Amino acid sequence: MAKILIVDDEAKIRDVIKEYAEFEGYETDEASDGMEAVEKCRKSDFDIIVMDVMMPKLDGFSAAKEIRKIKNIPVIMLSARSEEYDKLFGFEIGADDYVSKPFSPKELLARIKAVLNRTAPKEEQPDIMKFDGLSVNVPGREVLVDGIPAALTPKEYDLLFYLVKNRGLALSRDKLLEEVWGYDFFGDDRTVDTHIKMLRTSIGRYRAFIVTLRGMGYKFDPTAAIPE
Repeated sequence: MAKILIVDDEAKIRDVIKEYAEFEGYETDEASDGMEAVEKCRKSDFDIIVMDVMMPKLDGFSAAKEIRKIKNIPVIMLSARSEEYDKLFGFEIGADDYVSKPFSPKELLARIKAVLNRTAPKEEQPDIMKFDGLSVNVPGREVLVDGIPAALTPKEYDLLFYLVKNRGLALSRDKLLEEVWGYDFFGDDRTVDTHIKMLRTSIGRYRAFIVTLRGMGYKFDPTAAIPE
């Protein structure tokens, strides 16, 4: 799991972010000012930094600029000031996201996940993936069932591609909602179940590849037996 550097001169804020991040399985480290953050980045590697703007010794904007000279680490800026100028300046220096205080820890964690997903090296997928008679054409966004184009909706295709890309992995309904619909989507488990049902209908007998994990979610298993 990713390692997060939490930089804020307020210990209570660091503690809250740390608690939520570690609950999600992230490894964390802390710094109480910009100078300490720069030194920690010199000595250690981090996958993302959550950085307060207003801090003693070295402010967050300056610290982020110094860190970028050393390593290319994604940065989410935190600030009690929500003026458009501050946000624009943060993005100009290379910040990946900007969150105004007070913030929701759950939303911050969702933004951390989104930045990590966007900046992580992507495993290269072949343009066309074939599983028996099911063919998924990635750049063409086309799915063939025994050589015949399947009439998938855009969201069905997104769901199938995510399942195929993560084949063999158990995927919870919450994970599918977050990755396929987005963290700001206000839906529930029934949204996933309904689209899985539609997708299974669209791919015919290859529906067997989409395995239900009772009480949890779904998995794409290309080794599953296909009915004749």
